[in-house]
Amino acid sequence: MPYHSAPLDLAFHALSDPTRRAVISRLAEGEASVSTLAAPFGMALPSFAQHLRVLEESGLIASEKRGRSRWCRLVPARFAEAADWMEAERRRAAERLDRLESYLAKTEEG
Repeated sequence: MPYHSAPLDLAFHALSDPTRRAVISRLAEGEASVSTLAAPFGMALPSFAQHLRVLEESGLIASEKRGRSRWCRLVPARFAEAADWMEAERRRAAERLDRLESYLAKTEEG
């Protein structure tokens, strides 16, 4: 998996903000209208809509218009890509630590 990819960069950028992470946590419970998502934050709807735009542009959420409301839902595929990247990095770090541990054990023996 590449170290840098535009979709992955966008996903991590979107997740770097606590408001957007809170929106993701809420959407993990199920889809919700924009007004429902915005209610806990006490900010103007245009400001909140910017957060949703970042999440949508990153591919983490999708939205659709239903009647007079806009509804949002998670897009699991983008989360899977981020999780795969993190798991690959975790494995690489573990392998390096294992090699270091082996090296240190050999130097203590010698």
